Amino acid sequence: MKKYVFTAACLCASAMAMAQENVQPAAKVPFDGMNLTWINGQNRQSSSPLQLKDKDGEVILTGTVLTDAYFNYNFARPKDNTQTISAATGRANEFSINQASLGIESNYKNVIGRLWLQTGSMTHIVQETDGAVTRGRNTGTGNLKFIREAAAGYHFNYKYGLNIEAGIFMSYIGLESYVLQENWSYQRSMVCEFTPFYFQGARVQFYPTKKYKVELWLLNGWQTYNSWSKNIGFGNSNYYRPSENVQLVANFYYGNDTHVAGSNTLSKVRRFHHDNSIVARYFKNPASKGISQAAFSLNSHYGFQSGDGIKAKDNYMTGTSLTNRVWFNKNKLALTLRGDFVTNPGGYLAFVPAAPSAQPNAYDKAIASGKDLKMGQLSATFDIMPNDLVTFRFEFAHRNANVPYFAGSGGTTSQTGFTSDPVDPTWLPDLVKSENRLIWAVNFRL
Repeated sequence: MKKYVFTAACLCASAMAMAQENVQPAAKVPFDGMNLTWINGQNRQSSSPLQLKDKDGEVILTGTVLTDAYFNYNFARPKDNTQTISAATGRANEFSINQASLGIESNYKNVIGRLWLQTGSMTHIVQETDGAVTRGRNTGTGNLKFIREAAAGYHFNYKYGLNIEAGIFMSYIGLESYVLQENWSYQRSMVCEFTPFYFQGARVQFYPTKKYKVELWLLNGWQTYNSWSKNIGFGNSNYYRPSENVQLVANFYYGNDTHVAGSNTLSKVRRFHHDNSIVARYFKNPASKGISQAAFSLNSHYGFQSGDGIKAKDNYMTGTSLTNRVWFNKNKLALTLRGDFVTNPGGYLAFVPAAPSAQPNAYDKAIASGKDLKMGQLSATFDIMPNDLVTFRFEFAHRNANVPYFAGSGGTTSQTGFTSDPVDPTWLPDLVKSENRLIWAVNFRL
C-alpha cells in the first residue's frame, strides 16, 4: 500500500495435542524472531496495548486507534487551497485531518476477522474517485469508503500457515503503505501514488517456509469496488526475508480495467503491472545515542494497458524510488532522503491535474498527442519519535515535470477558487512545471 500490513493472523500455530503426550507441539511461526518494525511501509509498533484476552491468556481481540493531521505549505499558494497530484495531501496552506481510523482484529481459535473504519481527507482523494461504481445499480462509494479494511477468513495450521480471506484489503502492490504513519516519508513516492491503495476480492496467503510468503488474489479490479468487465482480475505477491535485515518483494497484477467512454461493450482494456522492491538495513546499534540504525529501500515498477484501440507502446508506466533512512538517539530521531522518477506515456495512471469541468492547458494537449509524462521528485524528512505512539514529521518536497502538471497560484478549480461559482468559459487552470512544499504532520497510533 505498498501497502500490505503483516497481521497477527499470520502468527497462528498448530494447537493439536500430541498423540502420546499431553503437551503442545512447537509452534511454526513465519519470520519468527525477526523485528520488522524498521521496514518502509510497515507499522513500527512491536505490540498493541489494546488487547482483550481469555482466561488462558490467548488474545481474543486487538484494537487500533489512529489519527493523522498535517499542514501542507505549497509555495505557489494556489487560490483554491487545493493540493494536486497527491493522494497523501489534498489541501494546501491549511490544517487538515488526513485520516482518523478505528479498528478491531481477531485471530482467535484460527478464525480471522478484521474491521478497520476510517474517515478524513484521504477518503475523498482515493475512495470517492472510484469510477467502477457507475456500472449498474445497487452500488456506490458511499457505503464502502468509510471501511479501510474488512475481512473474514480462516487460518489453517499447514506448514508455517495458510490463510483464506475475502473482503476489502489494503493493496499489496507497491512498497509504501496507504497508512502514512507506516512510511519513511509523508508524501509517498510517485510510483506508489500512481498505484492502488485498496482491493475488493479474496486472497490466499501461504507460508511454505519460515522465511517466505506467497499470496494469490482474485480481484474486482484496479482500486475498484466493482468490476469493469465480466472478468475477475488476478494478483500475486511474494515476500522473502532471508534475515531480519533484508526484505525482497515481487508483485504482479493482471485484469480488465477502465471503461472507454462511448463504448457499448464492457471493458476490453487489459492492464498488467509489476513491482519489485528490496529493503535492507546495513547498520544497527539500538543503544547508540548517535546513529542507531540505517537502511535503504529501492522500489521499481513497470506496467501497461492495451485493448479497445489502446496500444501498450503508448500507454505504459515505469518508475523507481530510492530511499535512505538514518535513525539517531536510540531510534527516537530519523532523517530520510528520497529521489524518485516516473514516466507514464498517455497518462493512463496519472492524476488529473484540474477540475473535471475545466479544460487543462498545455498538459491536456501534450497527453492527447501521446507525449510522455515524465516527473521527478526529491524529498527530505525529519521525524521525532518520543515513543511508538506518536510521530512528529517535518518534510520538504520538490517535484518537476516535463509538461505543466502542478497547481500554480491561480489554482485549478475556477477563476474565483470556489466550486459554487460558475466557471468563466475563458478561464484555464493555472498549471506549472515545478512545485515546492513544506509539510508538518503529527500522527498518533495506539
